[in-house]
Amino acid sequence: MSRTPDPHPASSPRGAVVRRGDARYEQARLGAVWNERKPDRFPEVIVVAEDEQDVVAAVRLARAEGLKVSVRSGGHSWVGNGVRDGGLLVDLSRLQEITVDPERRTAAVQPSAKGPAIQQALAPHGLFFPTGHAPTVGIGGFVLGGGYGWNSRHLGPACLSIRAVDVVLADGTLVHATDATHPDLLWAARGSGPGFFGVVTRFHLDLYDRPTEIRRTVHSYPIELRDEVLAWSYDLLEQLPTNVEFSAKAGFTPGLGTPSVSLTATVFCTPEHGPEALAPLEDAPFRDRALRSVTAAPTTVEELYDIADRLNPEGLRWAVDGIWADGPAEEILGAARPVLDGIPDGTSFVLWMLWGHYPTRPDACWSAQAKAYLSPNAGWSDPAEDLRHENWVHGSLAAVQHLSKGLQFSDNNVADRPDLGLSAENAERLEKIRAAYDPDGFFRTYMTPDESTTAYALASR
Repeated sequence: MSRTPDPHPASSPRGAVVRRGDARYEQARLGAVWNERKPDRFPEVIVVAEDEQDVVAAVRLARAEGLKVSVRSGGHSWVGNGVRDGGLLVDLSRLQEITVDPERRTAAVQPSAKGPAIQQALAPHGLFFPTGHAPTVGIGGFVLGGGYGWNSRHLGPACLSIRAVDVVLADGTLVHATDATHPDLLWAARGSGPGFFGVVTRFHLDLYDRPTEIRRTVHSYPIELRDEVLAWSYDLLEQLPTNVEFSAKAGFTPGLGTPSVSLTATVFCTPEHGPEALAPLEDAPFRDRALRSVTAAPTTVEELYDIADRLNPEGLRWAVDGIWADGPAEEILGAARPVLDGIPDGTSFVLWMLWGHYPTRPDACWSAQAKAYLSPNAGWSDPAEDLRHENWVHGSLAAVQHLSKGLQFSDNNVADRPDLGLSAENAERLEKIRAAYDPDGFFRTYMTPDESTTAYALASR
């Protein structure tokens, strides 16, 4: 294996090393999770890295002290996957560098860089990347977990655009992994999510042409039309070009003051498919019953981020889950009635993301997908309401489990609702590669039900 020489082999981290019991410990532990519903889990040590050599030093410190390692990039994991009991947490939140090479159409991006900053760096060069929908999402966890970002239906999950990674391995070495030098390692980086066995300090990403313009249509309908709207949108998907991102949302709708079902279609225009790609939404048989309409309105990535931020605002307790499903729309919606009928009042909603089937690749472990993604999102303030909301988010999906084609690592906590995030074949291969790169299980992998501290998981045991 080719390795990057370590210029400071015996160095200690320059960044903060916070141990359990230190005055700064709770601030560092709680600050590692964006969600206000903080996990009741306690690492022994938290290292806030200043640069990639700090990451090397942190991994070597953990090995010297016999501690397992977990990782936090942007901290947007709904369940705080990086915050685990015992072990050492490597906090990458200060690693936010973005370097663009417009000639090669690539970018080198550190794991805590956020979508808006990446898009801002790419815009002057006429380039684009399918960054995550929420502006607070760090690129690290997002892209490792698949990465269903802006225009991903056309450009593919973001993980498929990873050209190379700089990653610290279990033995404390920093390697530059490419398809030529470490094909198994890069295969795993493309979609294994929290199961990845290393700390990525930099992603080398392929870039794309920036859309010529972006247009957005949103139609909100009375909630009693819910099933008709969702079924119609499901059947419409194949008529839309892939550069149209298409979804529906049932439940809370900002500004309407009443539950509704909203269709949203965003076209990332190309010379081949422009705003006319949104025209089929105007032919909906219930179009005249819209409560509110925005039709093919010009928008920007910045505005899209602002809208997404208002959908899942910071400062609330959030529980999110999701399931991929195929088959007739009526069958999915029939099974999903406990999810759709049980939406709590307030800011909670169900996302109905329409995807299709993007081609899988032999050089990527990403492999779970279906035509529709059904995702309950609960947001609330009172800790006494935790169990009620978590029961809806995780428990109601049991009714759809027989139709499941898997989950998204970005939304699901397999400790709360076990399901497959990869095909069975790819999951088996991943474990064989893990055994080669991390034979001692030094890096934390997917959480188990025994590790979950959510009210739902505790009540389910």
